[in-house]
Amino acid sequence: MIRMDGKNADGTGMLDMNSITESGDSLKLRRRWRGSRAMGWLLVMLFAVAVPLLSALPLLSARADLRVDITRGQVEPMPVAIADLYGETAEASDLGVKISQVIARNLERSGLFRPIDSRAFIQGPEAMLGGPRFADWRQINAQALVTGRVQVVAGDRLEVEFRLWDVFAEQYMVGLRLGSIASQWRRIAHKVTDEIYKRLTGEVGYFDTRIVYIAETGPLDARIKRLAIMDQDGENLRFLSSGKQLVLTPRFSPTAQEITYLSYDDGIPRVYLRKIDSGQEEVLGKFPGMTFAPRFSPDGNSVILTYAKDGNSDIFEMNLLSHKVRRLTSNNAIDTAPSYSPDGKFVVFESDRGGSQQIYVMEREGSKPRRITFGKGRYGTPVWSPRGDLIAFTKSNRGRFAIGVIKPDGSGERILSEDYLVEGPTWAPNGRVLMFFRQSERNPDSAELVTVDITGHHERILFTTTAASDPAWSPLIP
Repeated sequence: MIRMDGKNADGTGMLDMNSITESGDSLKLRRRWRGSRAMGWLLVMLFAVAVPLLSALPLLSARADLRVDITRGQVEPMPVAIADLYGETAEASDLGVKISQVIARNLERSGLFRPIDSRAFIQGPEAMLGGPRFADWRQINAQALVTGRVQVVAGDRLEVEFRLWDVFAEQYMVGLRLGSIASQWRRIAHKVTDEIYKRLTGEVGYFDTRIVYIAETGPLDARIKRLAIMDQDGENLRFLSSGKQLVLTPRFSPTAQEITYLSYDDGIPRVYLRKIDSGQEEVLGKFPGMTFAPRFSPDGNSVILTYAKDGNSDIFEMNLLSHKVRRLTSNNAIDTAPSYSPDGKFVVFESDRGGSQQIYVMEREGSKPRRITFGKGRYGTPVWSPRGDLIAFTKSNRGRFAIGVIKPDGSGERILSEDYLVEGPTWAPNGRVLMFFRQSERNPDSAELVTVDITGHHERILFTTTAASDPAWSPLIP
């Protein structure tokens, strides 16, 4: 049980979460779904624990095998039914509808699932308190089904329970009980989505996360750039800076509670560390020249950045505990945009030391640098995947830009998206999805945030209220 009573540092309610875990012997069932539009699914299901969730719905100890194969690239989205969560009161019922809608939108946006229109549902939420009538759901070709209930208790306290079912095997898959203040209902929906995604793909979800980015407004000669933060689905937007100073390249800490970014305060570019909830800020280091391109180490105890002086740029690392600084590169080239490997042992960066802008990998202390890009064009903004298997980059060649990925040894380069201007890749915490910003024309107000999975499919635009650039994806929120 994850119990988090009281309030977050930002004053929001925290979540109590009980997972439903495994009970009794498990039975593996394999079957193939034959739908009107799919070749079939090899069903593998992970079962979870039997802590009584809904007394009218007895837990089953069988295990069904239902899985989306996300390694195949373009796959037919799995049809899923997201029923409205049942609520006894009008308030609870309204929240149940809203939570179900957020879950459905999350799953649809992943490109791996196709939520079925609720107008096709035969069985209602209250009727499902006694268990799903699986024949009703097979009739509308639902392969997976989500049910549950919502209760509003003690004024503003919210308790949500959900279950995921394999419709064709008629088996219970997983369930979760969560509690929080009512204003946190969206976070509950994201956590439920994470659990559904994990059970149906075998991968960790990425929906209970946030995006920090640069919100841009105004003419080019007086452009206003503000730090902005929102949920990964574009909701709960708030601005972290006033726009009086130019800000760039925000990056999350591993705790998701701090960011580091570049700000032109008094006209001098400096790297700042900011606590998201309190707004407390500090300048990192006492460098006499410009510092930029900051990024946290995987353990959150250090920040790596670029320091420019006398026309030369090198990479430095600052320990946030001791405030000691060490130099990692030293040459006449421009070395910048560093990013740690997830184990913290290596650093990837861009450099023109070979005569053109390319990507290099070195050991963390700065030794044994090696070039990994050799294709046509220039390579920059490398970012190591949280899984460690890929490095994302921006590539430019003959006036066109592209977002791509490459293995750390330099093999397997693949382009995922191309346009007039695409730049600034950032990874979802599961390493399966990338976000970047795209400008499709010369008008800077066309800049938008876009997501794509590592197969190059399922490209989606994330709505923002202004032009948007320099996104950074948070880890899963604690």
